[in-house]
Amino acid sequence: MRKVKLRMNEYTKYKTIKELVDHKGNKKRTAITLGLSIRQIDRLIIIYKEKGKSGFIHGNRSKEPVKKLDKSISDDIIQLYKTKYQGFNFNHFKDYLEEYENIHVSYNFIYNHLTAAGFLSPKANKRTKKNFKRHQLFEEKKLNNKTEEEIEIIVNREVELEFSHPRREKPKYFGEIIEQDGSIHLWFGDKKTCLHLAADRATNTIIGGYFDYQETLNGYYNVLYQILINYGIPYSFITDNRTVFNYNSLNPDKRSSEKDVLTQYGYACKQLGVELNTSSVPQAKALIENHNGTFQGRLVNELKLNGINTIEKANEYLINVFIPKFNKKFALDFKKFESVIVSSPSLEKINYTLAVLTQRKIDNGNSIKYKNKYYLPYLNNELKCFLPKTECLVIDSFNNDLLVCIDEKVFELRELSRNKRFSTAFDEIIEVKEKQKYIPPMTHPWKLNSFKKQLKKAHTEHVYA
Repeated sequence: MRKVKLRMNEYTKYKTIKELVDHKGNKKRTAITLGLSIRQIDRLIIIYKEKGKSGFIHGNRSKEPVKKLDKSISDDIIQLYKTKYQGFNFNHFKDYLEEYENIHVSYNFIYNHLTAAGFLSPKANKRTKKNFKRHQLFEEKKLNNKTEEEIEIIVNREVELEFSHPRREKPKYFGEIIEQDGSIHLWFGDKKTCLHLAADRATNTIIGGYFDYQETLNGYYNVLYQILINYGIPYSFITDNRTVFNYNSLNPDKRSSEKDVLTQYGYACKQLGVELNTSSVPQAKALIENHNGTFQGRLVNELKLNGINTIEKANEYLINVFIPKFNKKFALDFKKFESVIVSSPSLEKINYTLAVLTQRKIDNGNSIKYKNKYYLPYLNNELKCFLPKTECLVIDSFNNDLLVCIDEKVFELRELSRNKRFSTAFDEIIEVKEKQKYIPPMTHPWKLNSFKKQLKKAHTEHVYA
């Protein structure tokens, strides 16, 4: 006689019904024990009397499901993940299977088959990683002769605070809190670059992104430029408070104000009326930290798939393709939210607001040295002269136009070449009428004294805007 093997729930039913029939027990009590109706108990009694123990085996045991997909599909999926889409997280991989490979399967199908093949999603949560690690250790136990207690000690670790992200309520309005951060990573090519991102906390919308070689003021200015052009002036920013932002040299005499990134950025925010908050705790800006992880899981593979190796093409793909697609998939529609964003200022104001401000002094030749070049101050195409050692504020605008503020007046800076471009004795000089440069009015708060006060406040009281 063939031995009948029952599963745990099947064996429980068999044993309970056997006891009921053999000892003429109470049907109602048996029904409560098994969680079944009296009618079902009568049905199981008949099965027991006719078929015995074998009657409790489920009818679908060892049968293939009707909707089971062909094994060749799972083989194709595993092969594609091994070669073309290696490194994609499973959800991202599913999107590309549908869009480019015409393979339409569920996420569970992909997850089960890739996991069985030994692949773990790069975006797997801590519990999944722990279980995956436990499974690997139990497999290795046969070779390494480790006890189950030793494996439990290795696997079960206390979660550190820096990896914990408690939930909290989101702001009510679009533009109320914008989180910013830079993520240095091997995004493309063979050299690490920094991705500067800004995201609205209320809607999860990425509202600006820019690649630069380091975490720089230029990167954050480009992100702010995108925000001002596409949306307007938000209410507040929250960002890091690290050395890359808060530049404070040990020697105050050698301190360079143009490297004082957070103060420069804070001064621009002050002019726009934007509140700037800083924090060195990652949990204070958990949304942008989470988005950085998602970008690392998706953007790297898309740049690689499209053969992008230069920072110019990466920025073009990021702004025109990836961010719109990301917002469509993961963000809420910001147009359905009430907004506290103020309308954008003029392009001229944006250009001169996103400026790098640097303190300088007029030398004995009435010139100003800036970035190893000499410049002369002009107003209405007329050279202006000042006493040596006169303090001034050089304004390097967003589009690289140079101005200087002296005694609360703004002047144009013209580069002083080492040699003349033309010789009156040997060259035929063609007169070219120069277009008059736009000089912004002094209603703009470019004053040396106010900038000095801002620098002092930033370094002593940590007030940046």
